[in-house]
Amino acid sequence: MATKIVILSSMFLLALATSTEASKYQFQNLKETNMMFYMQDWETGANATATPVAGIPHKRWWILGFGTIFATDDKLTVAIERNSSEVGRAHGIYVNSALDGSDLHLLMSLVFTNKEYNGSTLEIQGADRFYQKYREVSVVSGTGIFRLARGFATLETVYLDIPNSNAIIRWNVTVFHY
Repeated sequence: MATKIVILSSMFLLALATSTEASKYQFQNLKETNMMFYMQDWETGANATATPVAGIPHKRWWILGFGTIFATDDKLTVAIERNSSEVGRAHGIYVNSALDGSDLHLLMSLVFTNKEYNGSTLEIQGADRFYQKYREVSVVSGTGIFRLARGFATLETVYLDIPNSNAIIRWNVTVFHY
């Protein structure tokens, strides 16, 4: 019995040492990428990029309405102007998930179309407390250049038109990837 315990303990320590060594190697090969872009979120006008698709029956479906779900295909640009160069698109959904209407939950893929990251994606998830000047959401994964990415994005609303539900959001993204 004592021999079995010693053998099992030795095997456990060997497995632990091997996995620790592999983890050290993996983290040494991580790359850090920082980027900044603007998300053009327009719910009104000829070129709307976000629309409510579900909500509480007999209640107004809008950005400040609890339970309202939006589908989005927002343009990501290099500058604040709507007609500036596109770096990608934000595809996904966001849900107003606070009873007082002050919080969106984001689930989206940032799909890059620019030369540098073309075809790569970052997967975003998190609470967007849009009344705060700065807020963070998580980068939970990625594809292409950003395969197995993790990190965070700091969001800042630089333009907000609540009556028309239009906004421009500055994204500062930091991702670690292989």
